[in-house]
Amino acid sequence: MVKRVSLWDAGCPVARALDVIGDWWSLLIIRDAFDGVTRFGEFQTGLGIAKGILATRLRDLTVRGILQTAPASDGSAYKDYVLTEKGRGLFLVIVALRQWGEDHLYLPDDPRSALLETETGARVARLELRAQDGRPLNWSDTHVKKIQPLTKPRG
Repeated sequence: MVKRVSLWDAGCPVARALDVIGDWWSLLIIRDAFDGVTRFGEFQTGLGIAKGILATRLRDLTVRGILQTAPASDGSAYKDYVLTEKGRGLFLVIVALRQWGEDHLYLPDDPRSALLETETGARVARLELRAQDGRPLNWSDTHVKKIQPLTKPRG
């Protein structure tokens, strides 16, 4: 088995984010948490994930501050897994993945879930990247300013 390489010290924010949430199980757990799933058994049943893998992902997401445990809301001996503020910050990531999937992975008549506003029932608008002055931006309108690699002192 190939050992997983950590990207935690990378100079790229995308690489560091993937180090925390870069596998599909983690993203699906986060998606389900946004949909109100809180219990180990609910995650396991809904995702069809092996218990050992789920336990590892929940532990990792908790250690990384994406989820936290809380006493069960029904007063039972179980614990709930709930999104932290850091975890709730991933909502736009989940929406972006959803919208990309809608655009590229479905035929026009394929059935799919929809993301709706709770108050109005209307479909949520498309995400857009905007400049500070409000202009829409495309990928070709942006660039990444790379950091200079740290040099080790000669010795």
